Amino acid sequence: MNAQDRSVYYGWVVVAISFVTMAVAVNARTGYSLLLPHISKELGWTTTTTSGPFSLGFVASTAFVPVLGAVMDRYGPRIAIPMGAVMVASGYAGAVVIGSPVGLYLSLGLLAVMGSMAMSYIGHSMFLPNWFVRRRGLAVGIAFSGVGVGAVTLLPLMQWSIDTHGWRASCLGIALLTLVAILPLNLLFQRKRPEDMGLRPDGGSGAAKADDHGSSDGIVDREWVSTDWTLGRAMKTARFWWIGSAFFCGLFVWYAIQIHQTNFLLREGIDSVTAASALGLVALFGIGGQIALGALSDRFGRETAWTLAQCGFGLAAILLATVNFGQSSRLIYVMVALQGLLGYGMASIYGAIPAEVFSGRHFAKIFSILSLFGNFGAAGGVLALGIIDDASGGYRPGWWLCVLASGISVVSIWMAAPRKVRAAGRA
Repeated sequence: MNAQDRSVYYGWVVVAISFVTMAVAVNARTGYSLLLPHISKELGWTTTTTSGPFSLGFVASTAFVPVLGAVMDRYGPRIAIPMGAVMVASGYAGAVVIGSPVGLYLSLGLLAVMGSMAMSYIGHSMFLPNWFVRRRGLAVGIAFSGVGVGAVTLLPLMQWSIDTHGWRASCLGIALLTLVAILPLNLLFQRKRPEDMGLRPDGGSGAAKADDHGSSDGIVDREWVSTDWTLGRAMKTARFWWIGSAFFCGLFVWYAIQIHQTNFLLREGIDSVTAASALGLVALFGIGGQIALGALSDRFGRETAWTLAQCGFGLAAILLATVNFGQSSRLIYVMVALQGLLGYGMASIYGAIPAEVFSGRHFAKIFSILSLFGNFGAAGGVLALGIIDDASGGYRPGWWLCVLASGISVVSIWMAAPRKVRAAGRA
């Protein structure tokens, strides 16, 4: 096998490993929405209390994610991802014996949510874009579509386990699955970047320049791309803060809907199986959404794809705010299709945008700080809707807040203007 074939082959091996890892890791985190109503009912805690651990985990990640970035820069995903798997497994195993809010916050909050950062969207976005330039959106979209495949199998199975054996037994099952499915693959086969193997992205051969990932095709602002971007230099640019704003508002909506959707549907009179299946269908539709929007972003630009994704979440939030699903249950499928086919496409370009704007030797560190905006957004969205629910007796005002956040995210990404650094369709 020559160098070019080896580069192509190993690039897709990395994508395949990421596909499997994402299938388990993200759904282990998303599955918390299935646990939330059962924990509240058994222990008699408010929605704010039981949604708080998820928010705490994202806030605590402000300290963890920069550490993750440093570990990824120094040791790569072969160490960073297994580290996260051990943390998540420990968190879910610890949840089996909790009896107080403190135990819940430590196990499913700090350990599980923080650990998931290393092996879900944030962790993979630190190295996966390194392997592709021309097909970056498509490759990342395929890898991240593993979330959908995992969701249609793992989430219904998790709901069955909760209904049959209780939520504590379900937590133990997630802990075991995380260790068995994620540790061996990533310890043995995962790699950080093709240059470490004497290869180049997209099937090239030989050494590649770190500042442009091996290709100057499609570069619009050559001076910008040739800059050796450090965290300090990046933070002095307006683009850094516009991307941060887009990440904050985008993940505010994503996780506010994702975590509270099941509880909301149950209150609307939807049975538990249908409510859990709806969450799984979002990720199932997301298989096509992530691949399609990733490929579309390669051709028509990251801003266009990001706008479509936010429109998906915004329209889903409008349906949640205005529709009585107990009387119009079929509209559930419209709502989840909007999230999956459009909204989930955001994941495939979440790492591609900063990779194109701030690519180089220090990308993982820059991205780790940018991702903190997303973490704060996710934490804020989950907590805000919990507080609004307790204060107003319902979720509907919170859904309108999500619509506003989607609009701000769209404006922010157009202001960041990655198309003025690299032109889509020519790379």
